[in-house]
Amino acid sequence: MKLQFPKDFIWGTSTAAYQIETVSENAWKGLKCKDGSIFDKCSQHDLHRDEDLEYICQISNGYRMSHDWAKLQKAPFAPFDPKEVAPYLRFMEELKRRGKHIMLVLHHFVNPLWFDNEGGWEKEGNRKMWLDFVQKTVDTFGHLVDTWNTFNEPNVYISNGWLTGEFPPFKKGRLLTARKVLKEFQRAHEEAYDIIKQKSKAPIGISFNTVKFKGEVFPGQIIAKIFDWWFMDYCHKHFLKQDFQGLSYYAKMSFRPLPLDNMNNAEELKKLGRRTDLMWEYDPSGFYDIFHRYWKRTKKPIIITESGICTHDPKVRIESIKEYLGWIHKAQQDGIPILGYFHWSSIDNHEWNIGLYYRFGLVSVDFNTGKRTMTEAGLFLGEVAKNNSVEV
Repeated sequence: MKLQFPKDFIWGTSTAAYQIETVSENAWKGLKCKDGSIFDKCSQHDLHRDEDLEYICQISNGYRMSHDWAKLQKAPFAPFDPKEVAPYLRFMEELKRRGKHIMLVLHHFVNPLWFDNEGGWEKEGNRKMWLDFVQKTVDTFGHLVDTWNTFNEPNVYISNGWLTGEFPPFKKGRLLTARKVLKEFQRAHEEAYDIIKQKSKAPIGISFNTVKFKGEVFPGQIIAKIFDWWFMDYCHKHFLKQDFQGLSYYAKMSFRPLPLDNMNNAEELKKLGRRTDLMWEYDPSGFYDIFHRYWKRTKKPIIITESGICTHDPKVRIESIKEYLGWIHKAQQDGIPILGYFHWSSIDNHEWNIGLYYRFGLVSVDFNTGKRTMTEAGLFLGEVAKNNSVEV
């Protein structure tokens, strides 16, 4: 069956500067990850920009990207470093010359060390330093941006930084501090929205991470509801000032009674007969319910800012893309305005605290040599984007 998508639908791929460039002066530098790899040179995108741009342009008509704050701005309120501005500017200008839609993310999980040393997001008012970065970004790059994300997945960043302790600043069980950071993020987002609007007509949103939480045995039902409330409702209500709702989705999380994932509970999930990727339980149908949930709540058009599967097999990735696009199309038929789909990710990247083994790229990367290779999945999505349709 052929599924046709609306005219002007945005087909894109997505990355984060911090996961694909040589690491800068930030708290992730030198971190030993779950698979034993070290967070350092990542995918060396900064040494392969022209090559990566060719792949990006081959696959889709849009690109979601970020800039490395620590590279651009070496101290609080400092001018941007022209040597760092130049390659970003050339890269974006070439994307625009080729007619590509650019979504720019202003905060993607990482701060400069100088910002963290000033108290980071825990200190009320520190947002002014980030807002200065926002203003300078709008002044320098804003004319090339088609859509903006102020924050990428604030619920993930805050939950992992202050509740599970898996992301910098590696603090665990700090619920009150997490709430304080969330409030600072809210103020930063709302003020950034106003700053951007002064010079840019491009729509503004956040990327909000979503998960299908499912309690299956007592007291897992209660724990799942608590997770769902914090992650899906409470965090979200702080970011309602936006022009579109950016959504990402990767996983279902079953509670029996504690949450299961495929990195730590592989045997149990296998015995239960669950579909998984290398990281999580896999259930694309959950995205359909989430579309309805957030459309009902916000009545804002939706852009899928991230969607993908962790696998080393391009054929599995192709089937995953088909499944996700099927649910997206079904939600569109229900009348939900879903304006675009940004696949995660354009190229293999360093998957934060768990490492290099966990692959999402449409283009594979040899992390030792830097060699890039287009996969079948990248070619497949390129055909989908060209035809604005998919056979399922």
